[in-house]
Amino acid sequence: MSTTRPITDFETKDVLIQSALAALAISFIAAIGMLEEFNNRILITSLLSLGYLAIGWVPILFGYRASTEVAIEGVDPPVKGPRDLFVGGTVGAIAGVVVSAFAWLASSVDLTGIFIHTGPGMQSVLTFGQGIGFGSLLMIVFCTVLGIFGASLHVMSPTLRSIIGVALGTTIVIAIFEADVKELFKGFRVRGATSLLYTPTGGLTIVSAAAIAALVTTIKVYGKGHGPNAVYERVKQHHTNQSPEIRRRNSWLWGAAGVAVYLVTPQILGKSLSETAVTVGLFLVLGLGLNIVVGQAGMLDLGYVAFFAVGAYGIAMLTSPFRPAQWIPQLDFWVALPIVVIVAAFVGILVGTPVIRMRGDYLAIVTLGFGEIIQKLFLSDWWKPVVGGAQGITNVPSVSIGPVEFAGANSKMVFYLVAILVAGVFVLSHRLQYSRVGRSWAALREDEQIAEAMGINTVTSKLLAFSIGAVIAALGGALFAAKVGSVFPSSFKLLVSLVILVVIIVGGLGSLRGIAVGAIVLIGLLGGPTLPGLLREFGRFKLLIYGVILIYMMLKRPEGLLPSVTRSRELHHSEMTQDAWLDKAGDFEEEEGVTT
Repeated sequence: MSTTRPITDFETKDVLIQSALAALAISFIAAIGMLEEFNNRILITSLLSLGYLAIGWVPILFGYRASTEVAIEGVDPPVKGPRDLFVGGTVGAIAGVVVSAFAWLASSVDLTGIFIHTGPGMQSVLTFGQGIGFGSLLMIVFCTVLGIFGASLHVMSPTLRSIIGVALGTTIVIAIFEADVKELFKGFRVRGATSLLYTPTGGLTIVSAAAIAALVTTIKVYGKGHGPNAVYERVKQHHTNQSPEIRRRNSWLWGAAGVAVYLVTPQILGKSLSETAVTVGLFLVLGLGLNIVVGQAGMLDLGYVAFFAVGAYGIAMLTSPFRPAQWIPQLDFWVALPIVVIVAAFVGILVGTPVIRMRGDYLAIVTLGFGEIIQKLFLSDWWKPVVGGAQGITNVPSVSIGPVEFAGANSKMVFYLVAILVAGVFVLSHRLQYSRVGRSWAALREDEQIAEAMGINTVTSKLLAFSIGAVIAALGGALFAAKVGSVFPSSFKLLVSLVILVVIIVGGLGSLRGIAVGAIVLIGLLGGPTLPGLLREFGRFKLLIYGVILIYMMLKRPEGLLPSVTRSRELHHSEMTQDAWLDKAGDFEEEEGVTT
């Protein structure tokens, strides 16, 4: 029978560890300048800034973690109550004390030689602008209250927890994406609505924030059974019960609706959101191409950006009137594109041939070297008469279809081209994944020797994966060059390859839907290596956040956000096999102990 535990019944060591981690996280966020920079961004007037949100989640998280208990099979968990609130508050209070001590240290000793952002600005934010004495007390109260709130999530009923989470989350999201919400309202021709939500200086008003939270709560409470999942299930069930003739007719209707959405979307999104969508689309194309090599064929390629560069430079060399090699004939984009595709396929085979017998880390190192070699060649004086060296190639003409020009400066028009490319590559990837070639790649990924014994031509399969991946990257590079209007070696650094790899890892290796989600989450929100995302304030810290997300995914969800069924089964099967081996080893040791 479950009982309520005494308020002091907790592991002191665990509480101290969680407190130390919380204090370290807050101090780190402050020391790298994130807190001070984000504090200039107001989310809710006179109530919340992005800076305090950046540190506010920390005591909530660690207060929640400290009051989380491991479920023991066969033992009823204790009833959550005051003990959990006390633990969460204790974690927050200790963290607040340590953070206050850090603020005092920064005010007493000049730490800017080590951490350049620990000056008066950071100290003022950590003490709420009230000085070290009273400000430290406010920080302790701030962390304690949030720690209690984090622990109270265990005490609440699941329904209440869901309502509070959705209401707070929606309000904060609308506050963070203020510029994008305004642009959407502008696209829908309802500009006046933004003045009701946001103040002229930026941020939600307290009244509008409360109204949004109340509206979301009402929908959550009274809209039960009418959410997206429920609607999807009803539509799916209705579709299943229909006759084939009606299904065919409805498929045409859905297709027409899709075309209408495709045509209208960039006009509604506006220039900024369309630009972000174009960036997401290009990285999604690259992610789908790399997924063929890494996710389907199981070959870790760290130099994938080289194929992207081949496509971009190929189009620039064949279409730009200012190309360094004037002996190369100037062609139209659509005439040059097939040539670029053929060259990219050849380069893919050229790269794949020397590494055909390599796998794992060795393959990754060799492809990494190839990616670096390509960039250095584009920078070298040897190739300067052809590719322009560090000056690159400028005045790359935009894409035209008859009288319609898809100018790079007009992101709304480029959106249409990118959307077509994404759809085409998505269909190609899906067909390949479930084709005979895709099954041979899956066999290669699992065990190359067994695949060869089954009669699969491993050499042909690997070269095919490299060449198809190279062609897809080259298509993305060609469109990138036409959109930007110029190509430079600095646009094709190793970092681009790593970001593409992070996209498919976060989304889910081998999962086409997962890669789309990964591109939207990472590129859409944070942006590419040099391109901004929706969260423009995170620009200086995007690489740090990339790393944190990657580490978390590897530790907690290695299969990705939307994993493929096969990949998820493989990972969990490996874990179960390892656990079974450990159990057997433990049983064997116990038997030996009994025998002796």
